Amino acid sequence: MSRVADSVLRPFDTIVAYADAPVWIVTARSEERRAGCLVGFAAQVSIEPRRFLVGLSTANHTFTIAEGARHLAVHLLDADGFALAQLFGAETGVELDKFEHCDWHTGPHGLPILGGAAGWFTGEVVQRVEFGDHIGFVLAPTAAHAPAAPVRSLRYDKVADLDPGQPAD
Repeated sequence: MSRVADSVLRPFDTIVAYADAPVWIVTARSEERRAGCLVGFAAQVSIEPRRFLVGLSTANHTFTIAEGARHLAVHLLDADGFALAQLFGAETGVELDKFEHCDWHTGPHGLPILGGAAGWFTGEVVQRVEFGDHIGFVLAPTAAHAPAAPVRSLRYDKVADLDPGQPAD
């Protein structure tokens, strides 16, 4: 694999940061285990059929649960959702049951659904794709709950300074 020069990587990182994409929380359940994490690599990737791609770091505890899951839940945070983002982004499920520290309920497919999310959807994992240090989970929507009113989503710039609970590398 060729190494990309810092003269390319630094400007690339700056451009991506300026895009200020929304962040999401993904929750997973496999057998009796559950997990969740903050993700920045996520986007709709098809209109018909509807498909959504979530990238999970292979070093992340949530990935180990998602590996065996048939469905995932994806949560939209509003601009005031920093505390939930901090819980799911700066803590690791290896050391802490994050669900003991937030409002949640069991939703479709037995998935944990976060009460503090502005909206959420569940999706069947229809494909897994390796993307370097992340695995992309392609989801086909199976259930959804939209926000009651328009929301401003929590963006990357608001969580960029969080120290990850589990480093991606």
